[in-house]
Amino acid sequence: MGKVLENHSKELIRQHEVPVPQHWTVASGEEAEQVARKYGKPVVLKALVPVGKRGKAGAVKFADTPSQAREAVEALLNMTVRNFPVEKVLMEERLNIREEWYVSLTIDPQKQLPVIIATTEGGVDVEELARKNPGKIVFFHVDPFCGLMPYQAKEIWNRLGLTGKPLVQASAILCRLYEVFMRYDCYLLEINPLVLTEEGNVVAAASVMGVDDAALFRQPQLEGIVEVGSERSWRPLTQLEKEMIAVNNADYRGTARYTEMDGGDIGFMCGGGGGSLLSFDALIKLGGKPANYSETGGNPSEEKVYGLTKGILSKEGVRGLFVAHNITNNTQIDVMARGIVRAIKELGINPKTFPIVVREAGVNDEEGRRIFEEAGITYFGEEVTIEEAAAKMIAKMKEVYACQS
Repeated sequence: MGKVLENHSKELIRQHEVPVPQHWTVASGEEAEQVARKYGKPVVLKALVPVGKRGKAGAVKFADTPSQAREAVEALLNMTVRNFPVEKVLMEERLNIREEWYVSLTIDPQKQLPVIIATTEGGVDVEELARKNPGKIVFFHVDPFCGLMPYQAKEIWNRLGLTGKPLVQASAILCRLYEVFMRYDCYLLEINPLVLTEEGNVVAAASVMGVDDAALFRQPQLEGIVEVGSERSWRPLTQLEKEMIAVNNADYRGTARYTEMDGGDIGFMCGGGGGSLLSFDALIKLGGKPANYSETGGNPSEEKVYGLTKGILSKEGVRGLFVAHNITNNTQIDVMARGIVRAIKELGINPKTFPIVVREAGVNDEEGRRIFEEAGITYFGEEVTIEEAAAKMIAKMKEVYACQS
C-alpha cells in the first residue's frame, strides 16, 4: 500500500468538488514569506510528512504575518517528525472554524466491504472516542455494487445531529469522498477535521489518503505522487528498499519484501510468518546481526528471487547470507535455488569465503538441494531445525572470518 501526501490528496478531492482550503507547497522560509505577503491573510503551516498526529508533534504552526510565516516554515524544515525529515511545508488559508467533525472511508477486513466512519467529535483521537463513547460514532458499510446513495449519506449525518444547510453540504461531500475512494483504489481516505466554518461552509481542513499500490497500473494520474510500500515503513524508504519494491511489482507471482536494518552483516531471506520470526530471533540470540529482514513466498518466479537476492547482497557490509523456509510456505525450492545461485554467481561470490547457509523444506526440495550443493552452498532440509541451521550460520561466519583475520 502507498501513502499520498496531503497536498496531493487535497488536490485530488478538490478535483471531485470537495471544498478544501486554499493551499500552497513551499520549500523555504523565503518562499513562504512571498506567498503569505501575496495572499495577505493569516495562514496555517503543516509539515508535509506521511504520518498523522502532526499537531501533537508540534508540526502544525500558525502565522498572522509574512515574517511569522517565514519563521514558522524555517522551524518546520528543521524538524524530523516521527523519523521523517521535513523537506516541504503545506501552507493554507486559516479557516474560521465553528465545529470540527471527522469522516473516513476504509475497507473492513472482516466484512470485506467499504466502511464509512463518521462523528461530529472531530479533531480528537477517534480510536479513544470509539472506546469511551461509541454512541457518538456512526459505522456504515457500503454495498460496492450499489455505491453510496445520497439518502444514505444524509442518514449518516442526521444520526449525528446535523440539520439544515450543514446536513446538505456534509452529505454531498461524503458522496464525493466515496467517489474518490473508489476511483483511486484507496484503502484509506480520512478527513480530520471536516469543519463547519463561521460562515456556514463545510470544508475538508485536513486529508489523509492511502492507495492500493498494486492497482497503480490503472491509475496513471497518480504516478509520482504515491510513496509505494510506505504503509509498512516507520521512516522514509531507502533507495534499496524502493528498488526491491520495483522487483516485487515487476511480477505478480509470489512476494519479495525487503526492509533494511541498521548495521548488520548477515543477509537474511525467509518465508514470512512465524517461521521467519523464529529464524530472525534465532540469529540474534546466537549473536548474529541481520542486515535486513526479507520475506519471499507464495511461489515467486526465479527472476523475483534473483532480484531480491541481489538486493540483499548489495547492501554495504553484508558478509554472509542465511536463507530459511518452512514447508508451510508452499514455495518451489528448485525455483528458489536457481534464483539465489544465479545472483550469487553473477555477483562473483565464492561460498568458500562468503558464508551461505540455506535451510529449506517444500516442493521439489531434492532438486533444490542438488542446485545449491553443486554451487558449493551449505544446504539443510527438514532433518535440521531452523534454530540448528541458524547456529550453523553463526559458526560458519566465525570460522570464515576468523581465518581471514
